[in-house]
Amino acid sequence: MAQSTETAILAGGCFWGMQDLIRRLPGVLSTRVGYTGGEVPNATYRNHGTHAEAIEVRFDPAVLSYRKLLEFFFQIHDPTTLDQQGTTLVVAIVRLSST
Repeated sequence: MAQSTETAILAGGCFWGMQDLIRRLPGVLSTRVGYTGGEVPNATYRNHGTHAEAIEVRFDPAVLSYRKLLEFFFQIHDPTTLDQQGTTLVVAIVRLSST
């Protein structure tokens, strides 16, 4: 039987810091960083305009629930900090799908 997976996109500050912590959680299968929102087509590290740094998390819901993932996210993230760097304003939390 194929493993069921879910994918979430979390935008909340420095993606390298989020990735380092989130990928250690039991049940996380893979992570990928990038940018979300904003006006710059094909945002890059040096040119991302108003995009927010985000992390895509693919996880096994039998091991890690979406709720537990979000609880951990808000433990490492302070949505009241300004300037979208470090721990910052939440720009996006997206639950994509189960497969």
